[in-house]
Amino acid sequence: MQQAMTKQSRRNWKKTLVDYSFVTPFMILFTLFTVLPVVVAILLSFTYFNMMEMPHVVWLENYINLFLNDSLFIKALQNTLIIAAITGPLGYVFSFVTAWVLNELPRGVRTVGTLVFYAPTLSGNMVAIWLMLFSGDANGYLNSFLMRLGMISNPIQFLRNPQYMLPVLVIIVLWSSLGAGFLSFVAGIQGVDRSLYEAASVDGITNRWQELWYITLPSMRPQQMFGAVMSITSSLGVGAVITQVFGFPSYDYTLHTIATHLDDFGGTRFEMGYACAIATILFGLMVGLNMIIKKWLARIGE
Repeated sequence: MQQAMTKQSRRNWKKTLVDYSFVTPFMILFTLFTVLPVVVAILLSFTYFNMMEMPHVVWLENYINLFLNDSLFIKALQNTLIIAAITGPLGYVFSFVTAWVLNELPRGVRTVGTLVFYAPTLSGNMVAIWLMLFSGDANGYLNSFLMRLGMISNPIQFLRNPQYMLPVLVIIVLWSSLGAGFLSFVAGIQGVDRSLYEAASVDGITNRWQELWYITLPSMRPQQMFGAVMSITSSLGVGAVITQVFGFPSYDYTLHTIATHLDDFGGTRFEMGYACAIATILFGLMVGLNMIIKKWLARIGE
């Protein structure tokens, strides 16, 4: 009996060792390139570091300057929250609705549609397309179209007029939201057990909307969580596309965000301690909102 237990424990130990051997490479890379940089950035946020000298500790000075002496950061924080409040929920709903509609189409059409919606998010040429579409001269696609219809007589400066800059950015971000979260929704919807729909029809489910509410949504909680995380992260981290499309700084700092503020101090001025403080605040916002969304989705699932 004892010998059998010893063999079983050895077998379990070998299985555990194999499991850890597969997980270890990922954990090493994750620690080196994700956990360690985050920890280092948080530590550097309490220092003055210009990359030419050794960092020296200034404690909370960077954070005090951000909130009390840096009016541009306050504006960036406000813009970031506004953009996130608009594009985060809209991007999440847009991704799910698009995935759900595509799932209702025949298989071949669904495959092509998924490729059409997802492929542009992988292309670096989308910036060139946005610039041509919203160009402020008469040759811009949108201006040319509106002038031909007689709706406007002079070209609109979509990328320089504060009245239009935020709506244009929302359009760009919503289109860009059809990324990993969108694919997770597609996979989640297609992964729902088909027998659940058959059982639901017996219990009185009569239309697609009831199937969506009572079967599809409860069956894809992990995909909903992943989509929410991706939506929040992308909406709070909007920065590169602003610089590429609207320039840096954007006109009158209309679209200045925490991400562009971070790029300014980290990539242009090389004030790395100050930039790390900005990055830490952005990281805290992302983590805090993700925790709130996680609790909210868990409560809905109860």
